[in-house]
Amino acid sequence: MFEITETAALENLPGARILMKEIKELGCGFVLDDFGVGFSSFYYLRELPVDAVKIDGSFIRNITENSDDRILVNALCNVASGFGKKITAEFVENEQIFLQLKKMKIDYVQGYYIGKPAPYNNYFQQSELPER
Repeated sequence: MFEITETAALENLPGARILMKEIKELGCGFVLDDFGVGFSSFYYLRELPVDAVKIDGSFIRNITENSDDRILVNALCNVASGFGKKITAEFVENEQIFLQLKKMKIDYVQGYYIGKPAPYNNYFQQSELPER
């Protein structure tokens, strides 16, 4: 999956759409990153051939304490799933956030609660690494 931001797509929307469709034909997918942050998120959701959205961590980090964030994330999820897109939430830093998102039927989560960033080699034995 390739992540694309609104800023990247904004430069040349028709060209971005064509290139993305060609890359998708090769079996790759696209995620609309920072979903909900910019003014054009819904427009890009409709106009670009993305497979998924990633809800920005600024909406997630206080979701257990802030009812406004819960309302916004729920609305973003309803819109994205209505378009048939998978949903990832970033900034899942603790169990409370994880459980709140689980109730909202988020497809994927990422953040320190799930796992801290680490070198690629830490996750695979040398025999499992692809040859260069």
